[in-house]
Amino acid sequence: MGESREQSFWGERFSFLQNYSRFIKRDKPLPSWSSSDVDEFITSDPVHGPTLKTAREAVNFAITGSVIGAASTAGTAWKYSRSLHGTGLSLAAGAVFGWTFGHEVANQWFQLYRLDTMAAQVKFMEWWEKKTEGRA
Repeated sequence: MGESREQSFWGERFSFLQNYSRFIKRDKPLPSWSSSDVDEFITSDPVHGPTLKTAREAVNFAITGSVIGAASTAGTAWKYSRSLHGTGLSLAAGAVFGWTFGHEVANQWFQLYRLDTMAAQVKFMEWWEKKTEGRA
């Protein structure tokens, strides 16, 4: 039988996973890479390198938002409740909300919506695969 409407619906929504499946479903996983490896790719690829660099810079906004969100919500919860479990929950929730807000700020600041960051990430993975297998 063919795909149901629901399978088709979810298949379209998560089609981006197909881009990464060949890197995830390997017999031997790719080795870890360092920041210097990413920097080497950025300088070697004039098309996808700048996009990957911009995406990496955007992560700093999300991390900053996460730290600010976690600290501010946990501080407020502790100030008003003095409850350890409430403070812990608000710390986690604040981190998630802050990450999301920071990511949206970065999306606008760096205009990530104009860039194909997924293609840049896939190109990096292809480059890393070739390099680690001695084909580069």
